[in-house]
Amino acid sequence: MSDRAFASIPLNPRPSKPRSRGVTEIRGPYYSVMGRRYLEDVLDTMHPYVDGLKFAGGSFALMPRDKVKELLDLAHRHGVYVSTGGWIEHVLRYGAKGVDDYLGEAQALGFDVIELSSGFISLPQGDLLRVVARVIKTGMKAKPELGIQFGAGGATPAAELAAEGTRGAGWVIGRARACLDAGASMIMIESEGITENVAAWRTDVVARIIDELGLERIMFEAADPAVFEWYVKNYGADVNLFVDHSQIVQLECLRSGIWGTKSSWGRIATYGSE
Repeated sequence: MSDRAFASIPLNPRPSKPRSRGVTEIRGPYYSVMGRRYLEDVLDTMHPYVDGLKFAGGSFALMPRDKVKELLDLAHRHGVYVSTGGWIEHVLRYGAKGVDDYLGEAQALGFDVIELSSGFISLPQGDLLRVVARVIKTGMKAKPELGIQFGAGGATPAAELAAEGTRGAGWVIGRARACLDAGASMIMIESEGITENVAAWRTDVVARIIDELGLERIMFEAADPAVFEWYVKNYGADVNLFVDHSQIVQLECLRSGIWGTKSSWGRIATYGSE
C-alpha cells in the first residue's frame, strides 16, 4: 500500500498481489453475517493484505443470489479471489448431476476456486481426482482440503473426533501429491487433528507436509491467533494461511513485523520481495 499512513516507518517487504507466497485467505459469512457493506469495510482498509475470500458451510445457499454476486464482484474489484469453501461434501451426496449443477452455478456467479473438502465423507482418491479434473475443465481452480482427522469440520466436539482416530501424515502427503499432479492449484490443510481439537499440537505432521511438499502450494487453516503466530514464527512470513476475517489485521501486523506477542515481537523479518 503506497499511500499507507505512517509510510516513513518501514514494514517487512512483502510480495504484492497476486501473490504465490504469504497468501492470506479469510473466512466470509458463517460465524457472523457478512453483507456488502461489512465486506466493503474490511476490504477498503485491508485489501492489500487479503488474497482470498472463502465462504463456509454452504452459507451462500442461504443468501439471495444477487447478494452473493455483490460480494463476489466487490472482492474482485479489490483483487481478491473467491472460494466456495468445502460445501462439495454436501453436494456429492446428489451424484454427478448435483456436482455439475453446483459447478455451473459457481461459475455463473463468478467463483474462482472450488474447495474440495472430504473431512466428513470417505471419498476414494480416484473419485477426488475426477472431481479435480471436472473443476479444472470449467476454468475454475480446484483446491482440495485434506487432513489427518476423519469427521473434521463444523466444530465437532473434540471427544467425538478423538473417537474417530486420525490418519497418518503419509496419507495426506500422498493424496496431496496426486491432486497437485492432476492440476489442483493449492492444497488446504485442515487444522482439526493437527492444531484444533487436540490435546497436543501435531507439529510433526506439519513438518512432514512442508518437508515433502514445500510451502508454496500448501495453505494451512489457522483460525486461532496462537496457531497462526506459531506458523509465522516457525515457517516465516511467507507461509500461506487461512484465518477468520476478524483476524486479518492481527495476522498482517505479525507478517509485517510491526507488532506481536512477547515471543514474536521484533522477531519476524523478510528480505526483499519479488
